[in-house]
Amino acid sequence: MPNRLAQETSPYLLQHADNPVDWYPWGEEAFARARAEDKPVLLSVGYAACHWCHVMEHESFEDEETAALMNELVVSVKVDREERPDVDALYMDAVVSLTGQGGWPMTVFLTPDGAPFFGGTYYPPEPRHGLPSFRELLVAIANAYRDRRDDVTEQAGVLVDAMRRSAQIAPSREPLERGILSDAVRVLRGQLDPEWGGFGRAPKFPPASTIEFLLRVGEIETATKTLDGMAAGGMYDLVGGGFHRYSVDERWLVPHFEKMLYDQALLLGAYTQGWLASGDPRYRRVAEDLVAYVQRDLRHEAGGFFAAEDADSEGVEGKFYLWSLEEVEAVCGADAPEVIRYFGVTRGGNFEDPHTGFRGNILHVVDRTEARPAAVERVIPRLLEVRARRVRPGLDDKILLGWNALFLRALTEAAGAFDRPDWLDAARTTARFLLGSLRRDDGRLLHTCQDGQARFLAFAEDYAALLEALLSLAEVDDPAWLVEARRTADGLLENFSDPDGGGFYSTGSDAEALIVRPKDIQDGATPAANSLACRGLLRLAALTGDDRYEVPARRWLRILGPVLGEHPLAFPYLLGALERSLAAPVEVAVIGDGPDAVALQRVVLGRLLPNAVTLRAPPGAGTEVSPLLADRRLVDGVATAYVCERYACRAPVTTPAALALQLDAVVAPAR
Repeated sequence: MPNRLAQETSPYLLQHADNPVDWYPWGEEAFARARAEDKPVLLSVGYAACHWCHVMEHESFEDEETAALMNELVVSVKVDREERPDVDALYMDAVVSLTGQGGWPMTVFLTPDGAPFFGGTYYPPEPRHGLPSFRELLVAIANAYRDRRDDVTEQAGVLVDAMRRSAQIAPSREPLERGILSDAVRVLRGQLDPEWGGFGRAPKFPPASTIEFLLRVGEIETATKTLDGMAAGGMYDLVGGGFHRYSVDERWLVPHFEKMLYDQALLLGAYTQGWLASGDPRYRRVAEDLVAYVQRDLRHEAGGFFAAEDADSEGVEGKFYLWSLEEVEAVCGADAPEVIRYFGVTRGGNFEDPHTGFRGNILHVVDRTEARPAAVERVIPRLLEVRARRVRPGLDDKILLGWNALFLRALTEAAGAFDRPDWLDAARTTARFLLGSLRRDDGRLLHTCQDGQARFLAFAEDYAALLEALLSLAEVDDPAWLVEARRTADGLLENFSDPDGGGFYSTGSDAEALIVRPKDIQDGATPAANSLACRGLLRLAALTGDDRYEVPARRWLRILGPVLGEHPLAFPYLLGALERSLAAPVEVAVIGDGPDAVALQRVVLGRLLPNAVTLRAPPGAGTEVSPLLADRRLVDGVATAYVCERYACRAPVTTPAALALQLDAVVAPAR
């Protein structure tokens, strides 16, 4: 008989709806029962595409004996971390404080008032690798809660105090200067894997925001080393496009096979900027194949994008993506020898699912210096066609505002960089969908949409990511998008600002009160809400001339200060905001509405100009939304571009060549 999760919309919660566990969704009902029965709360957090979440479900939550023990000893609460990032982040801080590391599935034990006192991640059904069995843990927790209540209460108090302190940062007294950026680059160079790219040891997560920062400051070689390594395949899907979540090895070869929308968004941005900086055609192909994947496999018919695809299919990790030698030979025919050599296909394969023993080949480029042979170009469509007939991994088909906004921004900027009007059309459709389906009548944004039902108040990360996406639309498409950008920024400032400590809380002032009001500070798999907000508000101030947007951004930068240079991998996106704040402001206005104006705009969008803001409009249009367009006239009746630096404008130009010379002169000193 289904449990309470059957009434939820989250694919992850619905996966657990038939467990024999008496699950509750997050909410007062669960905590009221815990208080009434004087039991601890077991909080289990995961997400639909999480491989080890599935493993723990099969081993423990589907097991009748384990479920009976859970139902007897604790009140069990299941949370989708993507639906409730506030709950996830809050208790992840506690787990990291306890164990030194975090991850999913996350397993936390709480008092009935929500205070954590013990936690970890995956627990096996039998003791192994120094971990107790999950059943042993349940009994030990229940005994401790019954017999050593004072110890439990003391531990909970210590953790809650630590969680409160984590959101409070004393402002730095050090000045903000370009030396911080130099320090960050020096640290990143020292941590770069010189052979395979990436930073640090395995497992390796795609460092998209770090790559973007390096490109912003002219560290092209350091950035492209990682772009090249990832594009060689394994973590990158050479057949269908898009990236898996991370690599378990240093070579980017063996991935965790989940595909997350946020990775596609951030890596689309990184490869687009890599192409703008280097002109390498491989980066354009990666970007184009990535967009094709998202539009083909993750797109909602109304315009939004789904959250993720699972790692498993038919109960086997990665099975959908693996190839046997015999399959490659059958599909590729006369081209098979060249394809087998290029992709390193062997009879035994290079991956084995540890749970089932299923083996296969992860396609990858053996020689990264070799151009793709014509035979490989011919067979990839055939491989994709054959693969499409397999049983697909599970799809998490909820639509998350923040992740969609990240992809919307990247898609918009890629449309401008690669001159893809079809992508820009798709971006407009997505923006209209998000603003229509994930916004209440009173203007309050909502976090997620599932089966046409929007739920949960949007978080600061949703507002900040949407702000950046709307600014990109204003720059690439139409200045009129600035109206929605300002509306979004005003909502961010009104609902999330911390007037005392600076920055923005993760949850709105109108949201459910948790035991601690969390604040998203460090950049992780996605940029922190505060990093997104800082970059977006600086851009908005530059585009609108309204200094009230710049003030909270600069305050946040002053709070963190030199920490950014010392720990660049924790703050790569915020380092981009610092670089923007320290650089000379560059404004480019293109006046005109015909092909000549589009040609001028193409010169701007086809360059890496990290600190520029740009708008295009007909003469006299858009002046109500941006001073960049005020008093700008056509010269000799033809489309005209105005380039201004440090609030002083150069002579207007009317040809792409003349505009290119001016932009090159503006960028050169920063390099």
